[in-house]
Amino acid sequence: MSNQVKNIAILGSTGSIGTQTLDVIRWNSNLFRAFLLTAHSNADLLISQAIEFVPEYAIICNQSKYQEVKEALAHLPIKVLAGHQAIIDTVTHPEIAVVLTAMVGFAGLEPTIAAIKAGKDIALANKETLVVAGDIITALAKQNEVQILPVDSEHSAIFQSLVGEEYKSIEKLIITASGGPFRGRGLDFLANVTREDALKHPNWVMGAKITIDSASLMNKGLEVIEAKWLFDVEADQIEVVVHPQSIIHSLVQFRDGSIKAQLGLPDMKLPIQYALTYPNRIETNFKRFSFSDYPNLTFEKPDMETFRNLSLAYTALKQGGNMPCIINAANEIAVAGFLDRKIGFLTMSSIIEECMQKINFVANPTLVDYLNTDKETRIFAQNYIQQLPSKALQF
Repeated sequence: MSNQVKNIAILGSTGSIGTQTLDVIRWNSNLFRAFLLTAHSNADLLISQAIEFVPEYAIICNQSKYQEVKEALAHLPIKVLAGHQAIIDTVTHPEIAVVLTAMVGFAGLEPTIAAIKAGKDIALANKETLVVAGDIITALAKQNEVQILPVDSEHSAIFQSLVGEEYKSIEKLIITASGGPFRGRGLDFLANVTREDALKHPNWVMGAKITIDSASLMNKGLEVIEAKWLFDVEADQIEVVVHPQSIIHSLVQFRDGSIKAQLGLPDMKLPIQYALTYPNRIETNFKRFSFSDYPNLTFEKPDMETFRNLSLAYTALKQGGNMPCIINAANEIAVAGFLDRKIGFLTMSSIIEECMQKINFVANPTLVDYLNTDKETRIFAQNYIQQLPSKALQF
């Protein structure tokens, strides 16, 4: 690795991935500098991060918090900006080497596009970017000779398993899933679960949105779509396997029948660090995996009839066009509705399915089509929730 310190832009520095990325930078300050930090509306945490790391830029999306952030950082040489457009403009800064995109949901799309066009390598933690516009993103990355380095533990596992291999020799990708907090449960049980039940993930510490997605298996569905674009495979080459221990993070089966896997304790800091140091590996003090602690690693098929979101994601991927964009937008509104206690757990799948049937399908979408589809789907899903009979809202 070169001795030069690598400037990192962290989009979403106050979220789960963002704070863990700053842990990695804190432990390796001789290798990395936090050059740009952004937050949606968590001004307090952004301020404390900026005071510690003294980035070149700190951006708060919520403009009403701008004054608070600016005043708190006035004594430091930090440029404080506000609004989504400021992020899109700043990620192109010539001194930034890697843009780590950890913003939640669709919001990460335009900043990622801007960064790719500016020739920045992308450490991708925002899976929705590839779900929504995988064709555009991968074409742009190729055109601008930019690397997309996956931060998701599953895609990082596949990426690591493919080092030294040719993508054309892939027969199948096997993405592992913990099964979430409701593994093995039936529809009767799921009809009555609360947001508190769904937010208790057995193995991983994550943000609220991704934790709900994990409970509904939509997270796995989005990962299947993302894998198609990252590794240039078709839907029928991607298999999901439930592996409750979360030790094997994913596997690659090659056309000669050989399988490679990446294993380790569930800790997001490892895939984050690998994305920042690739193609190198650096020493860590992370806890090590021991086979004697895990004498039984188990595997089972996902229940796609009970957890319909995974099945809907496969359908969207096979249909292509703007359909993955539709399920992503519908899911974001559905998850927000569930977290706000407006709808029950199972209603999330119904909302997504309704949007898939009702929103205008575009076979070969442009970026403008994706933006319009996203907006149209969100409005439709919100209206759908508002019109639900009160009994559908009880859970």
